[in-house]
Amino acid sequence: MRVLYKKIDTPFEYPFTISGGRTKSSQPAMIVGLNLGNFIGWGEAPAITYYNVTVESMIEELECKKDVIEKFALIDPERFWHFLHHLFPDNPFLVCALDIAGWDLFGKLDKQPIYKIWDLEWKNTPLTDYTIGIDTPEKMLEKLKQHPWPIYKIKLGTEDDIAILKEIRNVTSSPIRIDANAGWTLEKALNILPELEKLDVELIEQPLAKDNWADMKILKEKSNIPLIADESCVSEHDVLKCAPFFHGINIKLTKCSGMTPAKRMVQEARSLSLKVMMGSMNETNIGSAAIAQFLPILDYVDMDGPILLKEDDMEGLNIENGIISLSGGYGLGIRKKK
Repeated sequence: MRVLYKKIDTPFEYPFTISGGRTKSSQPAMIVGLNLGNFIGWGEAPAITYYNVTVESMIEELECKKDVIEKFALIDPERFWHFLHHLFPDNPFLVCALDIAGWDLFGKLDKQPIYKIWDLEWKNTPLTDYTIGIDTPEKMLEKLKQHPWPIYKIKLGTEDDIAILKEIRNVTSSPIRIDANAGWTLEKALNILPELEKLDVELIEQPLAKDNWADMKILKEKSNIPLIADESCVSEHDVLKCAPFFHGINIKLTKCSGMTPAKRMVQEARSLSLKVMMGSMNETNIGSAAIAQFLPILDYVDMDGPILLKEDDMEGLNIENGIISLSGGYGLGIRKKK
């Protein structure tokens, strides 16, 4: 098995801003390939600055242990993840990229899509939302009008949150999800909850700071809108911790270190009667196709990376009006464009 890798930096259609004034005009990521014979399994890890992860640091660590990975016999993707987890104990992003590639390669060798290997049926799959980043109200409305969509996710965390939402609700009847990215205080959240209910908000992602457990307990008791943990739920060790404070969790493949632990997180969340969402970190088609394998067992999904980004050299993942489909290939179900 040969390990391949490259850096990509994909531009956004619009500058992408979230709470705290963090704005990106492009999304850097590392693409990895696991080559065995005529088959290549693909994986992806976006670089996220607020987690102190760069493509360069992932490549440097991968280079140091590439020879060890190439000697591994890939007969069980879950065993491969455990091997990677111990090889790179402090780099979940790199482990994620390799874990996705391992599953893709295994599926191609087994001549099955990953979701079928997991004994899942492609039915009752949720629609993906389309994310509107923080901007002026005028520009947010312009983005919304240029992208008619059945579900919107609105990034909030400004002094004008309610005014922005009212303007959006005036021009669309589509369900609205909001993501505060830990940008609210308890006081602000309690003050605007009645307005959010009137505006028919479907769910709220991470309203308070990730470790503000005392205030989250109060907010959960007061909220009739489902509260979904994001920054508070990074790895599988956080699922049980989040259960008393949230109605559900948002799983990010890159943060939790891949598809293998994400599958365990879904199972644990179900055992705790939590809703399950899977979210995007602005992955291209590779990382998004990995998210798509989980669709039959999700309540909500946010995998709009291929729509928010302007370029990609992979095909086979299709997103039309929120409906997600795969071309029918093996593994992730995607391939390089000809």
